[in-house]
Amino acid sequence: MSVVVVGAGMAGVACAAELASAGLPVRVVERAADVGGRMGGTVVGGRAVDLGAAYFTVRDPGFAAVVERWRAAGLARPWTSELAVLGDGSRGRAPGPQRWAAPAGLGGLVAELAGGVAVETGREVRRVGPGPTVDGEQVDAVVLAMPDPQALSLLDPAHPAAARLAGREWRPAIAVAAEWPVREWEELPAAFVNDHPVLTLVADDGARRGDGAPVLVAHTTADVARAHAGDPDGAVEPVLAAIRDLLGVSTEPRWTLAHHWPHASPAEGREEPFHLGVDGVALAGDGWGSPRVETAWRSGHLLGQALATRLPV
Repeated sequence: MSVVVVGAGMAGVACAAELASAGLPVRVVERAADVGGRMGGTVVGGRAVDLGAAYFTVRDPGFAAVVERWRAAGLARPWTSELAVLGDGSRGRAPGPQRWAAPAGLGGLVAELAGGVAVETGREVRRVGPGPTVDGEQVDAVVLAMPDPQALSLLDPAHPAAARLAGREWRPAIAVAAEWPVREWEELPAAFVNDHPVLTLVADDGARRGDGAPVLVAHTTADVARAHAGDPDGAVEPVLAAIRDLLGVSTEPRWTLAHHWPHASPAEGREEPFHLGVDGVALAGDGWGSPRVETAWRSGHLLGQALATRLPV
């Protein structure tokens, strides 16, 4: 048997890990240089900075078992169960479930999950055809673990799976990270920013890492991301101005970094956790359910189980 998973984010790696544990040969191809997808980040001055997902929560018992493994290995840590709410000059609180973070970056959790799975980075897939085929190579099943617009670009518009993807809105975002000489803001694990023209979320990266570094990561609105899609650095100054206004920061940062996510999150989720066609073309990701890290894991994990049941070892 031959199974190819396209996309080495949380959903793709979770699917591949489940297939590998069932004894099925599977390989993951990823166009980026590293695994992680929208859980990825970067390293500045030897320190990891999360630019994608801000945190994750845990509800599913199966995911809880994986998170416990990460916690025991020092890869994940409970962070906060309460976020701030900023807007209109006010500051409130948003109690909720326990949020988890990763001291070395969320991308490291995907890398741990990928242990034992064959992953080929720097490989861009251009076409998934009937058969199914991946760039002309015959396979028994192919999993597209990515946002809908990216999956659509690989499929023929007449393919049955394309009908499950067309017409869904995905919101872009730009993440802006910055480090200041010292902390000037009040204690702030993270904050939702309501009805703001520039920001939707601000996270204290030093708080979620646990190292106290004076680093903030802010996520823009979709409108700002669209306006600066061709030049993400153009969003830096509006973001810094918003941070000065909301948090009272007066000094200039030592450095800034902007990253554009063209498909940061789906406008709406789905009820079903994945799609598996009779032709062996499958779809998974955080768009299959409510958009969160746990949804991506669950989508890939359940799809991997379904494929393992369908395909002989």
